[in-house]
Amino acid sequence: MRKDWFQKKVDSFSRLSGYKKPDKYSNVIKLDSNENYAISSEFLQELINETREKMDAREYPLGGSERLVSSLARYIKMPTEMVGVGNGSDQIIDLILGNFASKESKILTSEPTFGFFEERCKLYSIPTIKIPFDGKMSLDIEKFLSNSKKANILYLDSPNNPTGFQFQRKELEKIIQEFTGLVIIDEAYVEFSDYSVVDMARKLNNLVVLRTLSKSFGLAGLRIGYFVANKKTVDAFARVIQYPYPLNTVAIETGILALQKSKYFLDIADMVKKERTRIIEKLREMKVFKVFDSKANFVLFAADGASQRIHKALIEQGIVIKNLGKIGRHEGCLRVTVGSREMNSRFLTAIRDLLN
Repeated sequence: MRKDWFQKKVDSFSRLSGYKKPDKYSNVIKLDSNENYAISSEFLQELINETREKMDAREYPLGGSERLVSSLARYIKMPTEMVGVGNGSDQIIDLILGNFASKESKILTSEPTFGFFEERCKLYSIPTIKIPFDGKMSLDIEKFLSNSKKANILYLDSPNNPTGFQFQRKELEKIIQEFTGLVIIDEAYVEFSDYSVVDMARKLNNLVVLRTLSKSFGLAGLRIGYFVANKKTVDAFARVIQYPYPLNTVAIETGILALQKSKYFLDIADMVKKERTRIIEKLREMKVFKVFDSKANFVLFAADGASQRIHKALIEQGIVIKNLGKIGRHEGCLRVTVGSREMNSRFLTAIRDLLN
């Protein structure tokens, strides 16, 4: 009995689906993973080249994370002691769930929510209470409030992935203030949205706000995540829970340089918002799809029974978007990332041609 415990554990993991990474395509316009192709690759390459001159890969990045934390704190105008970092916000989510949740916990969230978070809950056998999106692809605040006493942890991605939905500020603030357990607000797409709740962490000891440089800063490949919480939580996380060197030197130095040029990235985010509006309006003008409002760098639309055909036809034209299937009450949901203006125009033209 004692000899086969390991194999039984492996078997239990094997039955889980795990987080499905996007398919790999070559020589395509990649609009399926919410990466920020509106940012110049040459600009980012210059940052990385400058980083190479500042680093010695033979050395551990002693003090590096602390310097990055200081830069992040200045960027979001929060105290340094309230900011922690991780190898992508994914790792921060994993460490929070692995250390603060259990099989006895219950997590209140939306249906759907960030796929990695859902899969991590399954891995740790954490029960979830899921509030589904309605026909307009929005969430009912009263349903959250009525279920809040049944849960120990609240997780909301704001804006939500994959729908792009974001509660009105007062609604989300009310949910956070009335929840007595751990509150995790994932603001991965916040620079494309209308507001942030990060300042609430100054007064609420149970609030953790997740952020990343993967989206608005276009640094998905460097895996730079961070979070904001009260001083005691950040200290325990950084000193005890987190790895001694959570980020590599290239990520640290490039992140610091990028934050020094934050205006460039925020200007790009503003352009993405304008392009997002253009995509939504153009898709709605076609009078074929149900197109949902978005506060992120992507647009969700329902194509019903034509979704598979559209997805496949776009790939044949060198354009990849995300085929999500049923979400809420809508069949055939597709999600397109907002890219550069040229990429977005190519996508819109291809869709128009498919419909004609």
